[in-house]
Amino acid sequence: MSKSTLTVGLIGYQFMGKAHSNAYRQVNRYFDVPYQIRMKTICGQSQEGVSRACDTFGWEQYETDWRRVVDDPEIDIIDVSTPGDSHKEIACAAADAGKMVWCEKPIGNTLSEAQAIRDAVKKSGRPSVVFHTYRFAPAVALAKKWIDEGRLGRVYHFRAVYLQDWITDPAFPLVWRLQKSKCGSGSLGDIGSHIIDLGRYLVGEITSVVGQMETFVTERPVLESTSGGLGSATSGSAMGQVDVDDATAFIARFRNGALGTFEASRFAMGRKNHNKIEINAEHGSLVFNVERMNELEYFENAAPSEAQGFRTVQVTDGVHPFTGHYWPAGHIIGYEHTFINLIVEALRALEGNRDPSPNIEDGLQNQRVMDAVERSSNSKQWVNL
Repeated sequence: MSKSTLTVGLIGYQFMGKAHSNAYRQVNRYFDVPYQIRMKTICGQSQEGVSRACDTFGWEQYETDWRRVVDDPEIDIIDVSTPGDSHKEIACAAADAGKMVWCEKPIGNTLSEAQAIRDAVKKSGRPSVVFHTYRFAPAVALAKKWIDEGRLGRVYHFRAVYLQDWITDPAFPLVWRLQKSKCGSGSLGDIGSHIIDLGRYLVGEITSVVGQMETFVTERPVLESTSGGLGSATSGSAMGQVDVDDATAFIARFRNGALGTFEASRFAMGRKNHNKIEINAEHGSLVFNVERMNELEYFENAAPSEAQGFRTVQVTDGVHPFTGHYWPAGHIIGYEHTFINLIVEALRALEGNRDPSPNIEDGLQNQRVMDAVERSSNSKQWVNL
């Protein structure tokens, strides 16, 4: 039996555009999913850049005006992978046109923008997706399974850090991720949103927060050019204002009584992509680190005293989530596979007439947490969601 086809239009072609393109291209090769993905149109502002991306990533055609992609009657999914300042306009237009909105995180630069996107998607009645891909690392999926099964019992602590160091040099230029008008927030939205989503996914909803946001370098050289993403940015002698956070830390209370601590920093020298979580619970603990993505550390309190201690579970066997579809047991997978895994689960949800997860509702709830953290940092008080 032939499969139904879902046709994709991707808005944005750099870092996330590259990751999303690879996932769309590979999903039907590794998984027997209920839909065939057609990569029709990739879109970007630079004709030279997007045409090169079109050829490199395997799209049928390119556009430089996202409106033409949204208006294309053949396209079912509009994937919004642009900087945050354009998410609202593109996502709302796509929803109004009856398209499925698949959006990068955070879904908006502000809570009001996220709310507008959620409302437009809800009005459309179409399913949605938000690319919080770390949920789909096999080790995280296994942790979720064990928590849901009650293996850990009551959760006491969720502890998370996401640390990078790519802007520690004060001479690094004022790229869009350092401008509030473009990105909404700095470390909080860029990387903090991921650990917020993992906390909500694994432990439950957050009810209140108290936090602190800090900007260590308040002026940077104005950007002159970038030819291949943030890493190729160059600047001149003029200086511009940095108006987003370099680092954010906050404490959270979860609805189920668990205590959460979250830290996101792009000033952690030596840390390139250190996304690590720890869960301490009634019957044991779990630890996951993206830098050791195929491993889940597990402490089981019921083990005999002489055998207690953290043990490392290699989440690479056919019995583990997703892994059996790639390579033989013991062969690791990488960052790019989390995007494929997300699309797999989204397509399976669509076949079952379920809204994929995470979706725009999750994106809105994550945004509510970020908004509360920012308000807490300004007021120096606890904020209830």
